[in-house]
Amino acid sequence: MTAEDVGRKQKAIERLHQLTEDALHPAGPAAEERQHERGKKTARERLDLLLDPGSFVELDRFAVHRTAAFEMDQRKYLGDGVVTGYGAVDGRKVFVFSQDFTVLGGSLGEVYAEKIMKVMDLAVKMGAPIIGINDSGGARIQEGVVSLGGYAEIFRRNVWASGVVPQLSVIAGPCAGGAVYSPAITDFIFMVRDISYMFITGPDVVQTVTGEDVSFEQLGGTGTHSSRSGVAHFAAATEEEVFDDVRALFSYIPSNNLDDPPYVESDDDPERVSSALRDIIPESPTRPYDMKDVILEVVDEGEFLEAQPLYAQNIVVGFARLNGYSAGIVANQPAHLAGVLDIDSSDKAARFVRFCDAFNIPLITFVDVPGFLPGTEQEYGGIIRHGAKLLYAFAEATVPKITLITRKAYGGAYDVMSSKHIGADINLAWPTAEIAVMGPEAAARIIHRRAIAEADNPEERLQELVLEYAEQFANPFTAAERGYVDDVIEPEHTRQALIRSLEMARSKRVSLPPKKHGNIPL
Repeated sequence: MTAEDVGRKQKAIERLHQLTEDALHPAGPAAEERQHERGKKTARERLDLLLDPGSFVELDRFAVHRTAAFEMDQRKYLGDGVVTGYGAVDGRKVFVFSQDFTVLGGSLGEVYAEKIMKVMDLAVKMGAPIIGINDSGGARIQEGVVSLGGYAEIFRRNVWASGVVPQLSVIAGPCAGGAVYSPAITDFIFMVRDISYMFITGPDVVQTVTGEDVSFEQLGGTGTHSSRSGVAHFAAATEEEVFDDVRALFSYIPSNNLDDPPYVESDDDPERVSSALRDIIPESPTRPYDMKDVILEVVDEGEFLEAQPLYAQNIVVGFARLNGYSAGIVANQPAHLAGVLDIDSSDKAARFVRFCDAFNIPLITFVDVPGFLPGTEQEYGGIIRHGAKLLYAFAEATVPKITLITRKAYGGAYDVMSSKHIGADINLAWPTAEIAVMGPEAAARIIHRRAIAEADNPEERLQELVLEYAEQFANPFTAAERGYVDDVIEPEHTRQALIRSLEMARSKRVSLPPKKHGNIPL
C-alpha cells in the first residue's frame, strides 16, 4: 500500500468520524439547549431512556433531504430530523424512530418518511414491535405534496402492521394535523403532561373557524386525551416515567402475533386463598364497591397495569399475570355509574379485547353490570352500534376467555360481557351473582303489575313478589343448572379457579370460518 493509499484511507476514516459526530448533534448544541429549556429531552436522549444500554443500532444516520426548493439545499441536516434503528427492551428486539424537534421543527419530508417506513417494514419482516416517539411540527411545507404522501405511506404501513406486531406511540411534543393518524392507528398511545399535544387543528384555527377560545392543553393536552377523548392510554408526569410505562407494558405483550406473551416467574402461590374477598360484596345490591380491589387481590403480586384509567371509568381494562402468565383484564366498575355499559365504555373495552385477541393474550372478564345506560343521549349517540362493538369483539376472540360474575349480570349486558353464549370457555360465578333479564324489583313490577295494583297493601305485596323472583331467577344456580355457568365458587377461591381455568385453556385452538374479514359495526 502506497503512502497515498494510506492517506486516502486515513482521510476516509476521519471523514466518517466527523460525519458521525455531526449526525449525533445535527442542529448543534444551541438547538438542543432550547429543547431542554422547553422541558423536553432530545431524540437520542429519549432512546437512551427507552432502550437497554448499548443496544441501539442506528440506520440511515447520514440520510439528508433531496429538495432544493426555498433554498433548502443550503441547509441539510444528517438524519433529516428523525433518528431510526433498532435496539432492545429487556433483551427483546424492537424497532424505533424518534422525531427530532431541533431539526426543522421535526417536520416530516420525503427522506424522513422513507426512514420511518424502512424500520416499519423491517419490524414486520422480523416480527418485532414498533415504538415511535413523536415530536414534530407536522408536514414539511417546503416539500409540499411529497410530505403528505410520506404520511400516507406511513399510515398504510400502520394498517398493514396492525395485528401483526405491537405498535406503541409516545407523544413527546406536538402532534398535529394529519400526523395524528399514525398514532391513532397504533395499539397504545402514551402522553406526557405539559409537553404532549394532539389535535387535528390548533387553537388559532379553531378560534377563527368556530369562535372558540381554547388553549393547547384544553384542546389536545394530556388531560384532555386521557380523560375526555380516550385517545391516550397512558399519561405520565415526566418523560422518565412515560418510558417506564412503555417498558412496563412491553413486559406483558408478545413481540408478534405468532409468539406467546412473556412468562415471568412469580413467588405468588397459585393456590393462595383470598380471604379479603369474602365480604367485598355489600349487603345492599345498590351499594358500590371497587372492582379493582377484586382484581388486585387475585392477580400475581397485586400488580395490575391499567390502561385508560381516567376514561370511561365504568369499565376497567389492563394487564396482569396469573401464575406468571399474562392476561388481559376487562371488568365492570360498580364504583362508577354502577358499572353500567355506555358508548365510551363499550368502545374502550372492545378495542382492548381485539388487541388481546390479536396477540394471543387470554382474557379474564369480571362482571357486575346492571345493563346499558338508558336515555336519549345514549340512544342518539348510537349505543346500539357501540354496544355491538363489544359484543362483536368478545364473540370474535379466539384466545382463552374466562368470565367471573361477582354480582349483577342483567339483560343484554349479561350476554355482551363474555357470556357462555358468545364463546367464553369457562364461566364462574360467586354465590352473590344475580343473572336475570332485569333486577328483581323491576321484573316483579312488570310481571305482577295487576296483582300489585289489586293488593290490599301494594308495597308489601311487591316485596313478597320481589323475593319470589329473586329466589327463582336472581341467583347463579338457575344458570348453572343449564350449563351457562360452569361452577359457583366461594369468593376466597377465585385466584385458584381462574388459574386452573387458564391452565386448562392454554392449549385452546379455534379457527373462525374462512373470510377476508368481518364487518365490525364501527
